[in-house]
Amino acid sequence: MTHRCSWATSEALAHYHDTEWGKASHDDQHLFEMLTLEGAQAGLSWSTILNKREGYRRAFANFDIAVVARFTPQQVDALTLDASIVRHRGKIASVITNAQAVQRIQAEHGSLAHFIWSFVGHEALVNNWATYQNAPTSTEISDALSRALKGYGCKFVGTTICYAFMQAIGMVNDHQSDCAFRHSSIESGR
Repeated sequence: MTHRCSWATSEALAHYHDTEWGKASHDDQHLFEMLTLEGAQAGLSWSTILNKREGYRRAFANFDIAVVARFTPQQVDALTLDASIVRHRGKIASVITNAQAVQRIQAEHGSLAHFIWSFVGHEALVNNWATYQNAPTSTEISDALSRALKGYGCKFVGTTICYAFMQAIGMVNDHQSDCAFRHSSIESGR
């Protein structure tokens, strides 16, 4: 029997697991999207966020950093009425704040990807957990990333959110060691 990570319990989660989670991303727009979605998840299930992902893409200009950085307070007001996203004013406003912070990071470091990946020496960390429940919720690296992002003014980037972000974008391979779908392919860079 072929195994997936134990958290991939629905069709949508399995698709995300099999096609995206843990795959190395160096695309600033995608990184901004994942940072936004991980922040939106705080207090909610990942299934809820995946179900609203297209709503987020529409609401936030497909995560075009420059466009989102110019969103107005009136746009924030309108988005608080949009049921296709999480209607939490603080989380919505943080997307704009974070886009502006990402622009500062890009100006200083060349790209968000270069900055983010520097925390792992530009190479994914590979773990071999027997079960996903053994994976930590935060590490010293996610602590440092959280502090650094907050230093640029980012919101909803606590250490637990940062670790989930690191897992999602492939900075750390936390696929279970028996995950026939992704562990070895992620480890070999596929």
